[in-house]
Amino acid sequence: MASSLLYRRAIPADARISRWQAPGGWMLRTFEWPAGGEDAPRGSILFQTGRGDMFEKYLELFSHWHAKGWAISAFDWRGQGGSGRLADDPHCGHIDDFATYISDLKAFYRDWRERAVGPRIVMGHSMGGHLVLRALVEGAIRPDAAVLIAPMLGLKTPFGARLAEWLARLLGNVGNSARPAWKRNEKPNTTESRQALLTHDGDRYSDELFWQQAKPELLTGPPSWNWLIEAFRSCRELRANRALSRMDVPLLMLVARNDALVDPKAALAIAAKLPDSRTVRFGPEAAHEILREVDSVRNRAIGEIDLFLDARAGRR
Repeated sequence: MASSLLYRRAIPADARISRWQAPGGWMLRTFEWPAGGEDAPRGSILFQTGRGDMFEKYLELFSHWHAKGWAISAFDWRGQGGSGRLADDPHCGHIDDFATYISDLKAFYRDWRERAVGPRIVMGHSMGGHLVLRALVEGAIRPDAAVLIAPMLGLKTPFGARLAEWLARLLGNVGNSARPAWKRNEKPNTTESRQALLTHDGDRYSDELFWQQAKPELLTGPPSWNWLIEAFRSCRELRANRALSRMDVPLLMLVARNDALVDPKAALAIAAKLPDSRTVRFGPEAAHEILREVDSVRNRAIGEIDLFLDARAGRR
């Protein structure tokens, strides 16, 4: 573990963390790592994290592609990580409407595309995967290729999506919908540890805890009721969007069959509608954070992505 801490628990010397003004004046915290390595510039990757994440969790992953000559960019979503809060509770991830996320991504992508060296790749994990696909389908972004990792195209719930959304609206609209939907963990009423939901790799799991202790302001915590309501709605509307069958940007989707946070069946159903996509499935060896899993899982996932980029994102 010690040899890799350099890439996981320190910001690279030639990377830059700054602020970018989103529509309406909101300031998003951004990460920029210019291309390096013998093959630079290979192209540019915009990587978007999941709910409650901050981009520091993926530094080890970024170092892999940076060494291959890719420039890496990312930003913390509005209302989480280092991009401020939209609720009074500093440890609650709140949003008014998922359309706000799409507006931020569209504007950032437009600015990023102007300065990024091609080919231009957009990747998204979990909620980030949902938002990337939604932005693709709605025409808000059009990269040369896209990768979705454990995308949140349905939420895992024991009640079924329709009943769960109805319950969320019933409970969330009583009182302040910006209040936390639950107290701890990544999902309510679970006996599983948070790590068990995310990854089998204890060392990589501890990286997130390291950054939360080093920068307490990055800790987001549980979502608000309104985030939950909007997540159900956005997933439902995306699944029903007829434009899925016309979204022709080459796409790779990584799905964990035993994912306990997002619904892998919903992801597979959507993948079947896309005209130019490939799906790679993982079994019980993978939890939700496929790219932060044990080496055997992580290496396979990264290898699949590298093959996809070589095949579908040639130099421009």
